[in-house]
Amino acid sequence: MTWRLDVVHRTVFHYKTPVRASYNEARMTPVTDLHQSTVSSRVSLNPPVPVRRYWDYWGSQVTVFDIHEPHDQLVVTSASVVETEPALEPGVQVGWADLTESEITDQFDELLRPTTYTGDSAELAAAAADIRSTAPHPAAAAEAVGAWVHDALTYETGVTGVHTSAAEAWAARRGVCQDFAHVALVMLRSIGVPARYVSGYLHPRREAAIGESVAGESHAWVEAWVGEWWGFDPTNNEPIGHRHVGVGRGRDYADVAPLHGVLSGGQTQSLEVEVTLTRLR
Repeated sequence: MTWRLDVVHRTVFHYKTPVRASYNEARMTPVTDLHQSTVSSRVSLNPPVPVRRYWDYWGSQVTVFDIHEPHDQLVVTSASVVETEPALEPGVQVGWADLTESEITDQFDELLRPTTYTGDSAELAAAAADIRSTAPHPAAAAEAVGAWVHDALTYETGVTGVHTSAAEAWAARRGVCQDFAHVALVMLRSIGVPARYVSGYLHPRREAAIGESVAGESHAWVEAWVGEWWGFDPTNNEPIGHRHVGVGRGRDYADVAPLHGVLSGGQTQSLEVEVTLTRLR
């Protein structure tokens, strides 16, 4: 049975002095794929200005807008209705030998390489190799990597930031969902499993009451290619299901940041982010 979720993501930037102009990209529109269907979605702005939209290289929808008047505050609100499917276990689609075929390594080359956030780590690669040695196929290894990362890291806010790499989070053995995802990506790629970073939202309650609005949160998880894309959440050690709403995909966080912009004048004084989720059915 599907869930229908109303998702409102509101971000407010307050500036110490007026910004003369700004150029912005927002990745806040949920995707439509095999896991979910986006029924409706709208990004609204204050100050109100026209927007343009495009799909980026990784398939995320990007809302682009420029503001050419002085403003001391920017409010970006994304309001969406999304239907999500129940969780599925990974199906056995390919074997280890299949992942070494040039057709596969060429197709997924960018999702097998290290990035700024997911650089090589001998320690994580060794742990992944141990998992691979006993995993009968890539799907089993992907599931085991998710469980390993969940057990190896402690969820703690304030220890890491948006610019923290997987190596830094691993050294601290602590972090948030972004760090759990980056560590899992390092491990999967080191054993030849194509993997990508997913940004989105998480409903905090496994048994959500219909009609009740709750404070949700931005979230991150991983998808591994095991003959098809299979998503798992290493922070919560569970496959992607009803509670997860996907928005952006890429090599790491840098490809899917919810808001990215360039300012002329001004300086950010404070930032408010609020996510509200309501199960409609």
